[in-house]
Amino acid sequence: MNTDVLGWLISRVTLKPLTEMLSVRIWSRIGMEQDAFMSVDSIVTPFAGGGLNAGLRDMARFGQMFLDEGQFNGEQMIPLSAIRSTREGGNKDAFAAAGYETLTGWSYRSMWWLTHNEHGAFMGRGVHGQSLYIDPTAHMVIARFASNPLAGNVKKIRLRCRPIMPWRNA
Repeated sequence: MNTDVLGWLISRVTLKPLTEMLSVRIWSRIGMEQDAFMSVDSIVTPFAGGGLNAGLRDMARFGQMFLDEGQFNGEQMIPLSAIRSTREGGNKDAFAAAGYETLTGWSYRSMWWLTHNEHGAFMGRGVHGQSLYIDPTAHMVIARFASNPLAGNVKKIRLRCRPIMPWRNA
């Protein structure tokens, strides 16, 4: 629900649909291969809390922008202060009290899930198992599609990643 409210606020403040803001401010500017679309409700309000539909490679590009601290081709797409604030993570005790038993030691901040592992990895997680795993130390982004029949992040297994051979595009 928080993400939906954030989408409504963005539209209200900018006086533009969320889809237009995402397209103009980010999607059209970071080299995406495909158009994305968002599911809408009965009154055609974009479903920000889980309605983004995009190609896997484009989701990885989005993750790469976060890995590169909000930059694409030398242009700051997302304020560096917002990226750094997100990567600090949230309150681990409050997160633990929420009952995410498979995510011990994690936190949540600014719509991202923070592992607080030795690599400082963080994730975008979809309710049907989709994920965008970003590992700053290994300089790695993993985009994953899924279609688990039951929605809900509490039911998801903990993603365990250990880079075998970190690499960087030249």
